[in-house]
Amino acid sequence: MKTTLKIPAPLLQTVRTDLARRHAFAYERVGFMTAGACWQTDGTLLLVAAGYASVEDEHYERNSRVGAEIGTRAFRSALQTAYASSKALLHVHSHDRQDVPSFSRVDLASGSQFVPGFFSTIPNMPHGMLVLSDTHATGLVWHRADERPVYFSRIVEVGASLKTIGGAP
Repeated sequence: MKTTLKIPAPLLQTVRTDLARRHAFAYERVGFMTAGACWQTDGTLLLVAAGYASVEDEHYERNSRVGAEIGTRAFRSALQTAYASSKALLHVHSHDRQDVPSFSRVDLASGSQFVPGFFSTIPNMPHGMLVLSDTHATGLVWHRADERPVYFSRIVEVGASLKTIGGAP
């Protein structure tokens, strides 16, 4: 199933700016994006990013083996926001570079544990994770908790003009 993610340019800039901030002990920042979902006439599932929530400093946990680890309060807060607006939830972080980013083994392993849990709170929406670089994005989406994730077919920055910034590897 093809899935496209569209992100308004101002929202994407907000996300990149937030993720670029330094943290007292975490090596990277993470956040959560919410998105509406609808079916297009060609059968593609379209997600349109609607909001972003930064993870508060006190919700990070010390763990020198990973770039960032967040606790249950961060997940609970993001899930409450997505639930209240009936939106999909996407875990977001960045890898500082100019090319197409990819998920690390840790990203894939941890994401496969926590993303399916989003369906317990918001069962009728797809959920996923996104990794950004300075110029591109890569993302995985779960259509159901009991299915394997697939890469977004396209990730599009929507501004004065459309700009494709990612897709299936």
